Amino acid sequence: MSDYKPAGSVRQTQFSVDPIFTNRWSPRAMTGAQIDAPTLMTLFEAARWAPSSGNGQPWRFVYAQRATETWPAFLDLLVPGNRLWCANASALVVIASRDTAEHNGKPAPTHSFDTGAAWMSLSLQGSLLGLVVHGMAGFDWVRAKELIGLPDGFSVEAMCAIGYPAAPETLPEALREREKPSDRKPMSQWLFEGKYVDPSL
Repeated sequence: MSDYKPAGSVRQTQFSVDPIFTNRWSPRAMTGAQIDAPTLMTLFEAARWAPSSGNGQPWRFVYAQRATETWPAFLDLLVPGNRLWCANASALVVIASRDTAEHNGKPAPTHSFDTGAAWMSLSLQGSLLGLVVHGMAGFDWVRAKELIGLPDGFSVEAMCAIGYPAAPETLPEALREREKPSDRKPMSQWLFEGKYVDPSL
C-alpha cells in the first residue's frame, strides 16, 4: 500500500468536511496483486449497510477475481482504454439493481439512487483500506447483463475495478498525466435554494 496517496492534501474544500470524502479518488495504477477474501468481503460488507428506500436493498454486485475462470470474460467487457489498466486489477465488479420492489413487484423509482449509495459505501471503505476502487461506464452494457445472467427486471448500473495501488510510472505514458485527484465544481453550480437556476445564464 506504499504507493497509495490520499487526495485530501491537494484538494481544497469550500467548507470543512471529514477527510474520508476528500481522500477518496479514482487512480488507475494497480499492482496486479491478489486481494485476500476477507479484505474484499469487507468492501461488500460496507455496501450492505447503505441506506435504501423502504430498506429494499436493490443492489446486486457480481464480481470476478484475477486468475479465475471468470476473469477473462469480465476483462473483455471493458472498452480497450479501460482494459489496458484494468488488466492489473485484483477484481472487477458489475454493479446492477432490481427495478421493482421485492415485496410487491411495483416499480422501484429509487433503485439506481439506492445502488449508488451502496457503491459509494464500497468505494469509501476501499479508500480507507488504501485500495484503488475505480468506477467505470466504459464497457459493453448489453454483454455485461448477458455475462452475469441478469434476468429481466434488473438493470446494469456500472462496473468497478478494485486493486492495490502502484506507482503512476507503471501506467502507459498516455495515462500518467491523468493519475491525479480531480477537482469538483463549486456548489454555486449545482446547489440552489427554493428553485433551480441555470448556472450558465
